[in-house]
Amino acid sequence: MAYKHGAYGLLDDSVVQRVVESATVPVYFGTAPVGLVRGYSEMDVVNVPVRISSLADARAKVGYSTDFGGFTLCEAIAAHFDSGGEGVGPIYVVNVLDPAVHRASAESEKDVSFVAGRAEVATDTAVIDTVAVKDSTGSTTYVEGADYALDYDAVNGRLVITAVDGGDIEDGAAKVTYSEMDPDAVDAEDVIGTVTSDGQYSGIQSLALLWQEQFVVPNLLAAPGWSQDPDVYEALVAASQSVNGHWNSIVAADLPLVDPSDGSTMIDTIAKALAWKARSNYSSERCVACWPMAEDADGRLFHVSTLFVAASQRVDQSHDGVPFESPSNKAVPVTRQFFGDNAKNRGFDQQTANSLNEKGVTTVVGWAGEWVLWGPHTAAYDADNPSVDPRSYFAANMRVLFDITNNFQLRWGPEIDSPMTRALKDRIVNAEQEQLDRFVTMGALIGEPTIEFLVEGNDTTQLMRGDFVWDAEATPTPPLKSATIRVAYTDAGFAAYFEDGDE
Repeated sequence: MAYKHGAYGLLDDSVVQRVVESATVPVYFGTAPVGLVRGYSEMDVVNVPVRISSLADARAKVGYSTDFGGFTLCEAIAAHFDSGGEGVGPIYVVNVLDPAVHRASAESEKDVSFVAGRAEVATDTAVIDTVAVKDSTGSTTYVEGADYALDYDAVNGRLVITAVDGGDIEDGAAKVTYSEMDPDAVDAEDVIGTVTSDGQYSGIQSLALLWQEQFVVPNLLAAPGWSQDPDVYEALVAASQSVNGHWNSIVAADLPLVDPSDGSTMIDTIAKALAWKARSNYSSERCVACWPMAEDADGRLFHVSTLFVAASQRVDQSHDGVPFESPSNKAVPVTRQFFGDNAKNRGFDQQTANSLNEKGVTTVVGWAGEWVLWGPHTAAYDADNPSVDPRSYFAANMRVLFDITNNFQLRWGPEIDSPMTRALKDRIVNAEQEQLDRFVTMGALIGEPTIEFLVEGNDTTQLMRGDFVWDAEATPTPPLKSATIRVAYTDAGFAAYFEDGDE
């Protein structure tokens, strides 16, 4: 038996009558325009989880751009904090773009004109720390602070250079030079990342730092713009299992609009999407598979995985962080489906979308005057495959199971290496039973969930080693996936013509 030292949670094999089951912490992986942040290199914002609580917080820590294709984390930031109505957060982002590495080979030079002591340069790729302002010949370099002040207008995406009174800059022509970030230089290997022998983390592997450095348990993982790459998808699913040896998460991943194997074949119909899903084995019970993309009223494109994560966090917050309600059929701030540039597909309705749902794909549809997420299943679900484990039918059910195992470890981890008295054994049983009963009361579980300390699960040799196991059985509450009324015609109503109305 493998050596154990710590509190652990495992999913047991399912039985049909039962299934064994911390607040929502989304973690996104991708690229952010960190070069737009002054002093970014001193802020530790490359290949580490960064907590973001608002749009202003994002601009101050990792930068912000409306170029979601180049700076993929900005899509997530917009979905949580800039999509109308109240924002939902916090979120954690892991930016893999390093301006010291992923930059254009040549320095950019822009001709500007100072008018009333002010000049601007439109850019969202400048590394602001490298900006230099020179005279029109380029022979004189002005001094920041003494000759000019430099700011970045994140709303309009512009460098703003203001001449300082008493400085050497006068109205007229000048030159501005700077290094530029190159998001196209980032590839899937950067997103997947590594852990080196000297303890350096990058990409998805940086997830391990979230608990180690911030004591936060991740439970939703996504990499919009990257998860359609099968290697990134596999890395996300692998990372979701026992993070730091303990925590379990759900992955929100996307099927592509263009086949990444050749970079040209469009995946712009439901049939193509389902064939690609099957061929690429996007079928983990730890994953929600999403397709296609969606466009909002401002023309911004969002991956459905991002919409799923944001909606999940919003729904979870309405239940004290317990993730038992599906975000399916919840409104999302988009106006149409998007199948790729030059795609001819005009979209599909709810009934047609069910052909995606029945194969474990979540999408968006227009319904009752708004657009909603549509699809409650995990990527493992297949309506035609009876061997699918019942626990993995619904993503919300898997999330409840993970919530139980994660919170067990959070509660009892501090007790590790304490004397294992009979009183502690009973206290764990009683406290966990109370938690399960609370889940029943709030609607997260149905029936009579139990937790026991069984002799058959704890042999003497195992106990001598200090390894103790509690067995829980729980049934997550299924969603109302369909509701049908059956109406039968009857001729009995005709008798009303012959009834005496005066009686």
